[in-house]
Amino acid sequence: MAKTYSNKINKIRSFALALIFIGFVIMYGGIFFRESPVIMLIFIALGMIALLFSMVVYFWIGMLSTKAVVVNCPNCEKPTKILGRVDMCMHCREPLTLDPDLEGEEFNEDYNKKKKISAVKSD
Repeated sequence: MAKTYSNKINKIRSFALALIFIGFVIMYGGIFFRESPVIMLIFIALGMIALLFSMVVYFWIGMLSTKAVVVNCPNCEKPTKILGRVDMCMHCREPLTLDPDLEGEEFNEDYNKKKKISAVKSD
């Protein structure tokens, strides 16, 4: 099965959202240890750490999103943000690039890695 790609900003936002749910699940796991306040406190503290880490990730991607290049997708004509050399449209998943050397090439996320550029282009 082919690998499905999505926009980098949406991937990171989804990761931060998953951290929120994981934090809540960890905190609710502490309910099973009501008789032992120390273990319950540990579960609540671990859940809060996950929630705080998600807040840091949301802040980081927000700052990164302000620096992203906004382009209009040629397929759906909606504005989308691009991080790196290649990215997907947030709306229609059209492969997008700002590098003229990569136009017409098959989409590959490895083009964003500096060390693997020459190896990927030679394939």
